[in-house]
Amino acid sequence: MGFHAYSSPYDWSRIAGFKTTAKTVPGGMIDLSVGSPVDPVPSSVQQALVAGADAPNAHGYPVTAGTADLKAAIDAWFRELRGVDLKSINAAAVPTVGSKEAVALMASLLHLGEGDVVVQPAVSYPTYEIGTQLAGATVVKVDDVTDVDSWVNIPNVKAIWINSPCNPSGEVISADWLTDIVAAARRIGAVVLSDECYALMDWRSVRRNTAASYAPAASVPAAPVAESNEPASDTAFSLSATPCALNPHVCEGSAAGILVLYSLSKQSNMAGYRTALIAGDYRLVKEMAEYRKQIGQIIPGPVQAAMAAGLKDTAAVHEQWGRYRRRLSALVDALKAYGYSAQMPSGALYVWVKAKSGDCWADMAELAKIGIIPSPGEFYGDPAYLRFSATATDEAIRSACERLTA
Repeated sequence: MGFHAYSSPYDWSRIAGFKTTAKTVPGGMIDLSVGSPVDPVPSSVQQALVAGADAPNAHGYPVTAGTADLKAAIDAWFRELRGVDLKSINAAAVPTVGSKEAVALMASLLHLGEGDVVVQPAVSYPTYEIGTQLAGATVVKVDDVTDVDSWVNIPNVKAIWINSPCNPSGEVISADWLTDIVAAARRIGAVVLSDECYALMDWRSVRRNTAASYAPAASVPAAPVAESNEPASDTAFSLSATPCALNPHVCEGSAAGILVLYSLSKQSNMAGYRTALIAGDYRLVKEMAEYRKQIGQIIPGPVQAAMAAGLKDTAAVHEQWGRYRRRLSALVDALKAYGYSAQMPSGALYVWVKAKSGDCWADMAELAKIGIIPSPGEFYGDPAYLRFSATATDEAIRSACERLTA
């Protein structure tokens, strides 16, 4: 599995000059570029980490596939919050050291290489492309991955990346579209790689008057209400609103040829803990777990305990959901006032807007003059757009909104 060369515009040093300008603005720089969480780690997670600091899984070598407690927590999370019984669809799961390494190693762990093709959305997380390049395989980008005709007849397609909710656009793929993608991939013997790390950050129902619920979305009837300019209350919340590629209706009762990735970085502010997972096709996951064991890609024992706690603490996820909803809503209003055509995303944690000048770098320069730094759309495949992240403190978001509306 030798690594091949890669190339990517995804280089944060390219915005250093804009940050220098922004830091000279009275009040300093407001960084809305990198999606790095800033809020407290749930107390349940902290307590579990402390309790696990001298457990057998800490002073001994940790288990690659996870402790019994972590395995049970993953199974329960999928069953209760995603409507998926992993065992019933012949699926397995393995924890990963954050989702980025799982993305970057995916093509290599699938034994892809020269002559193999991996399809991905043209506008997407840059590491999909980098991971394919590292394996020596060929990247094919399509404008809309749900348009299966745009890729199903391409020779040697071995895998298809999908991301719902999407980073950066926030778009959500419907269950019907997911079903079509899975069926088309199976016809050509390709693996569906479904990055669902923002699955619990769904904003499509923020104006519905629904009661707080942690049951699967299908069991929560949505009561329609009149449109309002006021954001919905934090009780308009369902933890399983976005469709999962492993939903039995999507995958026709079998996880064969499907791998789902999930991360606790955003739902529980655990980016520094590096807690994520791959779930899906039992055969593929079992083989990946064996490789991970040999190369030492194993979550530390105490962190496994913390991960299990994070998966169980749905109340903390609800609280974080509320924070992000409020921040996104405020950002959208302020960006509109500044002249951008902004709207609440369907999901994820970013506002994706077309640059007023038509060029992300020109807008970056103008925004730096008022001390605001978004991400240039070129990083994600479209230089005509900008991405504003809601992963900033309430104070930072308020200050950004004040500057945008001044």
